[in-house]
Amino acid sequence: MLITVDKSAQRMSISVDGKPRYAWSVSTGKAGHETPVGTFSPSRLVKDHASKEWDNSPMPHSIFFTHRGHAIHGSNAIRSLGRPASHGCVRLAPANAAKLFALVRSEGMQNTRIVIQGHETRKTAARTVKRDRPKIRPAEPMSVGAGYSSRKPDRRDALRPAPAYNGYGGPVNTQAIYDWR
Repeated sequence: MLITVDKSAQRMSISVDGKPRYAWSVSTGKAGHETPVGTFSPSRLVKDHASKEWDNSPMPHSIFFTHRGHAIHGSNAIRSLGRPASHGCVRLAPANAAKLFALVRSEGMQNTRIVIQGHETRKTAARTVKRDRPKIRPAEPMSVGAGYSSRKPDRRDALRPAPAYNGYGGPVNTQAIYDWR
């Protein structure tokens, strides 16, 4: 059995006895956490693994292939599939990871080769936006006494106190306080 991971395309293909069986989108390592390139053999299979290094993140159906802890495993971060997003592992959709895990188990770890090739595509650096002075809007023509009136403001026009802060850096929604009256 041959598992081929193309980091450039963020795709995995699986063939058994030279016949293509599956092809899936994956996520490999992001910048600073690249997935190693080379030919590997599975070293162990763990059905329900949690990463001790990354906050007990679930790694269901893990197929470990390096002594440093790199594995092919399921991930609930399916929106990230198709682009580098992991800390070096190869992530799959959970259902696909379960299929691959069962296939490696039935074919045997000694009969399985994992080939990882290519390189993770990198986002191009964001362009630096030149920050000039703020744009100044021309003043609207004012008539004498514009904005002033002798009428008493009704409740909607009354000034409200500055919003209170809740200690978490965000203002408290004071609108509800005024709306109950």
